[in-house]
Amino acid sequence: MNSTNFTLFLLAALVIAAVPGPGIFYVAARTLSGGKSAGIASTFGTALGGLVHVIAGGLGVSALILASAELFTALKFAGAIYLVWLGIKTFREARDLLPQQAVAVGTEQAFREGVLVEALNPKTAAFFLAFIPQFLDPAGSYPALQFMALGLVSVALNTLVDIIVVMMAATARGSLTRRPNLLQRLRQGSGLFIAGLGISLALARRPAS
Repeated sequence: MNSTNFTLFLLAALVIAAVPGPGIFYVAARTLSGGKSAGIASTFGTALGGLVHVIAGGLGVSALILASAELFTALKFAGAIYLVWLGIKTFREARDLLPQQAVAVGTEQAFREGVLVEALNPKTAAFFLAFIPQFLDPAGSYPALQFMALGLVSVALNTLVDIIVVMMAATARGSLTRRPNLLQRLRQGSGLFIAGLGISLALARRPAS
């Protein structure tokens, strides 16, 4: 891959990573509901889920899923149902526990949830397949490896931005610890927002071939 293509890719990937999207909003909501540790764990979970799509894209699996209306719909609804369930669970935990009894979500659980949320999102697969091929060197060798390498860089940039968002959300959450009732409402709102992301995913349409 020539240096010009890679430089353009880095600039484009950095801009896309910095633009607020569902991934940023998800980790922010997880941080506000479960604390900084849960937010960091969710961030690394979504990163691993993104790498699943990168590898699948390089191997051609993602293209097969996007080409099949049935496979796309099945993956989309699996991800949507999981997000809605996760949002309702977060809301109920905030509602049923007194604010002073609230316990931060375990990091292992938050990590697993992040992996599933991202891995079950076909929109991520569609993004990588639409974005990365523009920067591949057609004269170069091993296009699948080029795809995976650029995908890894993209995931790393997204993760870096997500960590910054988590730190900001954690600071905001920390300032609310002296107002437990407001913190409880915030955790409930985070649950509703996560469920809303699930509904948004359920309404997503398969990209045109």
